[in-house]
Formats: sequence, structure tokens, C-alpha cells
Amino acid sequence: MENKTKDILDNRRFFIAGAVILVVVIFIIQLFSLQITNSDYKSWADSNAFLNRTLYPSRGMIYDREGRLLVYNEPAYDVMIIMREVQPFDTLDFCQTVGITKDIFDKRIEEIKDRRLNPGYSSYVPQRFMKQLSAKEYGVLQEKLYKFPGFYIQNRTIRNYEYSNAPLLLGNIGEVDKRDLEDDPYYVQGDDSGRSGVERSYEKELRGEKGVEILLRDAHGRVKGKYEEGAHDIAPVSGKNLTLSIDMELQAYGEMLMQNKIGSIVMIEPETGEVLCMVSAPTFDPKILVGRQRGSNHSELEKDPRKPLYDRSIMATYPPGSTFKPAQGLVFLQEGVITPNTRYSCAYGYTFRGGKPACHGHESPLGLIPALATSCNSYFCWGLHDMLDDRKRFATIQEGFEVWKNHIVSMGYGYQLGIDLPGEKRGYIPNSKVYDNTYNGRWTSSTIISIAIGQGEITTTPLQICNLGATIANRGHFITPHVVKEIENSSLDPLYTDKRYPTINKAYYEDIAEGMMHAVLSGTCRGAALPGIQVCGKTGTAENPHGKDHSVFMGFAPYDNPKVAISVLIENGGFGATYAVPLAKLMMEKYLNGEISEESKYTEEYLKNAVIQPSHVYK
Repeated sequence: MENKTKDILDNRRFFIAGAVILVVVIFIIQLFSLQITNSDYKSWADSNAFLNRTLYPSRGMIYDREGRLLVYNEPAYDVMIIMREVQPFDTLDFCQTVGITKDIFDKRIEEIKDRRLNPGYSSYVPQRFMKQLSAKEYGVLQEKLYKFPGFYIQNRTIRNYEYSNAPLLLGNIGEVDKRDLEDDPYYVQGDDSGRSGVERSYEKELRGEKGVEILLRDAHGRVKGKYEEGAHDIAPVSGKNLTLSIDMELQAYGEMLMQNKIGSIVMIEPETGEVLCMVSAPTFDPKILVGRQRGSNHSELEKDPRKPLYDRSIMATYPPGSTFKPAQGLVFLQEGVITPNTRYSCAYGYTFRGGKPACHGHESPLGLIPALATSCNSYFCWGLHDMLDDRKRFATIQEGFEVWKNHIVSMGYGYQLGIDLPGEKRGYIPNSKVYDNTYNGRWTSSTIISIAIGQGEITTTPLQICNLGATIANRGHFITPHVVKEIENSSLDPLYTDKRYPTINKAYYEDIAEGMMHAVLSGTCRGAALPGIQVCGKTGTAENPHGKDHSVFMGFAPYDNPKVAISVLIENGGFGATYAVPLAKLMMEKYLNGEISEESKYTEEYLKNAVIQPSHVYK
């Protein structure tokens, strides 16, 4: 009996000791959770004594190549709320003060508390209730702010624009989304970041670094001043200023000429790869995407069937048409298919079993330079035939086509060039497997002959077309096109300073340049001629399955020591010589001479007033 009683007492002691240990362990875990893993209680404790106010840096300003200020900052004021500090107040008075309805007020409070819409929500942390009050709205609210406990004003800046041009290139800023918050701890809910254009590509350089101001509260939560006289404050670091390669006056002139048209103008300085202008039409005023109306204005632009938010210079892909012939000539020269003196018969077109690509009326037979000058379709069709179908040259057509494709890709086609703007498309250069799959391995040059003249499956961006012009201007190399010329106190990425060499011998570029020079002197580009300046060019008429052909031009000037390369593409503009050539002439004249001559004024007026409607609605 005694042993049994002793066992019971021992069991009770073990049970009590275990319970005590368990309570202690639970207590330790809870303390660890409260003090280490759960920040809410720390935030609550800190918020009783301190208010950490974020100091937003001044975003870097943007200038053009001539030092003109393009994008700058203006003060704006956000209404912030700390939910746990909100006490009963006159909501109708508040709504009238900031110019909203009671329904909007209630909806905004719900959105702030909804963790699906507002990840990381905490009632102890400031949340943005309303953004970008004007100076007048701020003044009215500031006088009555004491009536609305839990609300305070956060000073910020918003972007403004000196010019009404280049909205897609400059870009805009907007509120960060869930992905931004997950990818970069710099941002908190309600922050802004670059959403497009240069603002997005150079976000980290432009945004700077936030600071913090620590304010001391009294027992009633009222701010009494800086904690320890600001000894622990962190000053914000302003963002870096950018100087663009763009000439904004040239950009504005191009946009004026492209009004009531759809298409693109790209101009590059060949020596540096710097983009001098990049027009995408139609366009809009960048100022409409600033302020509280940004969202509604953006929606209206998205609904426009002409797609003004679509940067045609780098996003749209088109058949290059005859602007592709200089690239073909370079491949044929490199592979020994032709020499500059090789002559092919034309007879108004290249005849094959499937049809006959038509050609212009000109001498026949003819060599490479006059073939470029007259844009002879037959010449380049015969060149592709001799390269791909001659079994003494390549054992299979597939082998020959891969050699052709690799040369073309090395010139900047088929893949992104790498311009410092978001959204660049790659275009399309097929490989031999595409045709093997399409034709069950049974195909010849005649099957795909349309690619000889820049049609068929080939698509390119206007930027890629212009880059070929820059490569020929440089006689065999290019620098990746870029729109930022300088970053304050930083150097450019080597991608935008190093030369890139295609797989073509430099010696062959001189023949192509000479052919393009003769195209302006006596061929299809005569309308691009400028007095005293030797212009080189190549027209293109890109077939369009949706309607009238696209008018295209690619060229550079002067012939020796070129200063500019250009591509112009006007959708549904018809022949290259109709619209693209005279427009390119005006753009080159404006850049090289600084003004438009009296002789060119008629052309300027004609192009400015020309209305070219699209023949289909974009999907």
C-alpha cells in the first residue's frame, strides 16, 4: 500500500513538473514570437513613442542631347492614414475637403484593409489613402487636418514634361504592383516607379534612395518634434539625372510630319549608336498620364483602335520589303555567290514555276550597284537561287539556308538588338527547319523566293531597318542603339559603347553603299536628294495582307563620314517613294542643316497635311 501511494505521489510530481516545464516553454515561445517573429507588437510599441516618416528623394531629371530639360519634378502631396490612430471624426467634412464622395471614402478604406489588394497591410503602418493632391488642395486640407485624427500629409514629387512629345520613349511613372513589391524590398505599398520607357529602364538610377525622419510622440500620440533633434534621421539621396541622345526639336518635327499617319521614324548617329529621334505615330501628350487622371486617361488610350500606346519603332514588326536587299547583297558577296560585276537578266521579273515577282523597268542584264539603285527584284531572286540551289556550293539546301540565316542574324535581324527601352520585339528570320516542316523537306529557293526581296516570312522592326543603315554607313559595324547618352556620375553599359561586327567582310560594304548612293542620284530614291549632301538610300514597298502596302525608306548621309542613319515606315502609304522618301529627306535636312530650305517647304506642307487612314482596325 505504501509503495502504491508513493508511486502515485511520484507520478503527480512528474505530472506537475511536466506541466510547469510545458507552461515555461509555451511562455518562452510566445515571448519569442511577440518580440522576434511578429512585428505587429513592436510596431505598436514603437508607434506609441515614434512616428517614422519616409522622406522621398527627388527623382532624377531628364535632358536631351542639347541640354534641354525634358522631364522634371513638381511637389505633390499624398494623404496617408494610420488605421489604428483613426478616431471618430466628421467624414462628410473630410470628403468635402478632399473632393470625394462618402462612397469613395468607404470603398478606399475597405481596399486598404483588404490584404488581397494590399499585401502586407498593418494597422500600425502608414497607408496611402489618396495620392497627388495639388498645392491648393493640400493647403485646404492642411488647415483642417487636426480634425481628422489618423490622417497626415506625405510630401512627394510628381513628374512633369516641358515638351508634348516622345511619351513612349520618355515613359511615365505609376503605382507599384504586387510583383514589384515581391521583387524589390525598396518599395512599399503606395510607392511609384517607372512603368514604361526610359522611366522604367533606368528606374534604379532615377529613383534615388529614401530617407527617414523619426518624430517623437507624447502620451496622447501627438507629434512633439524630432527624436533627439534628428540625430537618427537618414537624409534621402536624389536620383541621378539622365541626358538622352534624343534631339527633342528633331523629335517634335518628326511627330508633326507624322500626324494623321500611322508608322515610325528612327534616326541613329552611326558613329555612336545614339538614337537621335524615335517617332511612333499616332502619339499623345505625356502630360495626360500625370496626376489623379492618369488611370482614366490611360484607359482611353488603350481603347483607341490606332493603338497610340504601342511603340511601333521597337514593338511593331513588318516585312522590310526592298530595304532588305542591301543585306541580301552583303550575304551573296560574302559567300562568293556574286561579285560587284556579276550580272543577272531581269526581263521585268524573276520567273519561276510558282509565279513571277514583278520588277521595275530598267536595263537588263545588270550588276549589283545598278540592281540596288533600281531595286531590281530579279537580281536578288537569282542571287538567292544560286546560293541555295547550287549543290557544288552546299551539299543540301538546309546547309546553305542556315549559312544565309546566320549572316542575316549577325546584322541585327531576328533577335532583339538590345536597345535600352522595354518591350523591344525581335522580328522573325526563319530557319531551315521551318521550311522542312512546312514542305516535308522538299523545297527549293523558288519555294521561298519571296524572302529574297524582304517578303514572305521575314519580319523586322523599324529600329532593325535603321540599324542596317547605320551598319552600312560605318562600313561594317554597329553599336547597339541606345537612347541614354549620359548617366550622372556613372558610365554606360559596355553594350552601348562597344562595336559589334556582323559576319560580313568590311570590304563588301563599300559596294552596297555605292549602290545606295546611286539609288538617290538616279534610281528609286531620287526624292531623297539634298543639295550639297550625298545621301544614300533604299526604298521599300512592303506588302500588307490587310490592305494598301506600307511605304518604307532606309538610308544614311553623307556618303563619306556619315552623321545620320534613318528608317521611315508609313503604314498603308503605298510605294516607298510616295511618302517615306520625301519624309526622310525632310528629317535628314532638318538634322544636318538645322532648318528646312525654301525649296523643301512645299514638300513639308504636303506631308504635314497628308492624311493616311489605316485600311483595317488593329486587333
